[in-house]
Amino acid sequence: MDLNTVRSDGTPLLPGARTGRDPARSIKRGPSRLPPDVVAATQRERLLDGLVHTVAEHGYQRATVSDICRAAGVTRPVFYELFSGKEDAFLAAHRHGTGVVIRRMAAAFAAAPDWCSGIREALRAMLYLLAGVPAFATMAVIEIDAVGPAGRRERDQLLTRFRAFFVEVPQPPVGVPVEALVDAVVGGVYSALHRRIDADRTDELPDLLLVLSLFCLATFLGPAEAARRLAVPSADDDPSCTRIDPSDTGQ
Repeated sequence: MDLNTVRSDGTPLLPGARTGRDPARSIKRGPSRLPPDVVAATQRERLLDGLVHTVAEHGYQRATVSDICRAAGVTRPVFYELFSGKEDAFLAAHRHGTGVVIRRMAAAFAAAPDWCSGIREALRAMLYLLAGVPAFATMAVIEIDAVGPAGRRERDQLLTRFRAFFVEVPQPPVGVPVEALVDAVVGGVYSALHRRIDADRTDELPDLLLVLSLFCLATFLGPAEAARRLAVPSADDDPSCTRIDPSDTGQ
């Protein structure tokens, strides 16, 4: 599947999946036949795309509103009609894009037959989506640190949303509070993403599918059971979870 196109279920694109100056979204000069709200929505989308590419290329601190407007093909007055400033636009792009990621993960999780395979498929959806739009991955995971307190709050809220995938987590085999283990797992997964993206290896994110699946499962099921769940099932094994081939796109 091409992750840079609109899916049949209508799921929105990630910001940065297109260039801001995508000719398909150009608005001709002069009186427009498009309703004002459609024009504003198109300009907003182009600015979010332009921001993602600009921030990924230059970094949040060095990116300017003028740079973003040039990348989007939108004027500064229009930018300030839609956003109060660079931080406001950045946070809007982050919220929209991470919302797309969470919805894709939730759909994959819900379609799985059990929690074990649900976690695996949610991770698969996230890894391939981010790998398909590396500019957004850089902007959302790396450059969020440069935004300051507002960026840290946004990241904390995002990690809280990831915890929803562990509501049905099995009781761990050790006497440790489940909440503490979930926090550690969510933080560990995010850290693994951060390291790979920061090393400019975003295209390799899908290679993390097996190790992150094992990490998430082993924390709550124990290493042996997690390994069994991720192995090719024998006749005596539970067939609910099958082996993950890191080379399989699953798309």
